[in-house]
Formats: sequence, structure tokens, C-alpha cells
Amino acid sequence: MNRLRFWWRYLRRNTPWDTNITPPEIVALADRLPVGTALDLGCGTGTNVIYLAQRGWRAVGVDFAPNAIGIARRKARKAGVEAFAKFYVADVTKLSALERSVYAPFTFAMDIGCLHALSPEQQRAYAAQLARLTARGATYALYAHQRRNQAHFSFTPEHVKSLFEPHFTLISATHGTDTSSGLSSAWYELQRV
Repeated sequence: MNRLRFWWRYLRRNTPWDTNITPPEIVALADRLPVGTALDLGCGTGTNVIYLAQRGWRAVGVDFAPNAIGIARRKARKAGVEAFAKFYVADVTKLSALERSVYAPFTFAMDIGCLHALSPEQQRAYAAQLARLTARGATYALYAHQRRNQAHFSFTPEHVKSLFEPHFTLISATHGTDTSSGLSSAWYELQRV
């Protein structure tokens, strides 16, 4: 899906992927991990950033869709967490400005459906950015569809390992089916080495 279509869909509020519910996998990780700093890559309207900020995390969300970031900022203000939840319009493959963030390096990073939409070259740039922005021992949670077509890799554990090594170690992979699209999908947990 190209950028203009995403922007248009946010403008029209036609975003079936944006449930306004933090996934139980992220809730479980947030409960298990010590409170720290978090980065949500492809944050959409900021639901997960706000969830973490309400629990004491200092959280940053990044998305290329200005409409989504505008909504995220309004939601954070309404929730009273704008001091702990920051949002940026940015390309997830070009995040050098976040290196100067007071929250970096991040102790927790997440991606719920962004990386699998990138080209192979963009995926490699994304992985390099993530390695630069996370602290040693940081946890990275990735949710990705497991499809293969001309533009995208199938997100198998082998692909995830090859993409993020040597900076991350794959801890777990939990396979399932995306309820909104019916596509085979998986949650991956990785740790920064």
C-alpha cells in the first residue's frame, strides 16, 4: 500500500488495523519488563505508546502518516500523558534524529505490522536503525504477516534471524492467524546483544 493511500485511509478513518486496543502480547511484555524507555515503529494513532506511558514508561512513536501522528498526539493529550508519550512523523528506515532523543537508547521496541510492508532494502535499513537506537539487553517485539510475494520476504524465524543478527538474538516465535485479514502471522521476541 503506498503512502498516499495510507494518508487517505487515516483521513477517512478507514483503518481496520487500528483497533485502539493494545495486543495482549505487548501487555504481557510490559508487565514482565522493568519500566524504561520504549519505541513503537509504525505507531499509527499511538495506542501502544499511550498504553505504556500510562504505566510509567517514557515512550516514542514513529509513523510516516502525518494524519496518524496528529491523532496520536490528540489521544495522548486527552489521556494526560503527553509529557511521557512523544510522536514523530518519520520514515522508520531513517531515524537518526531519534539518536538525540532523551529517551534513547530504548530498552523496549515494538513493531506491530510495519516491517512486513517494507521492501528487502528498507528492511535492512530498518534493522540497522533499530540496532543503533536500542540498549544492550533491550527487548524487541515484532508482529508480522508471513506472506511471500514479489516485494516482501516471508517472515519466517529464519528470515527474522538473518535480518537482525548479529545485533539481536531471536528468543521466541509464536505463530497464528491475523483475525482481520486471515493471513498467517507471527509474534517474535528478540533481545539486543
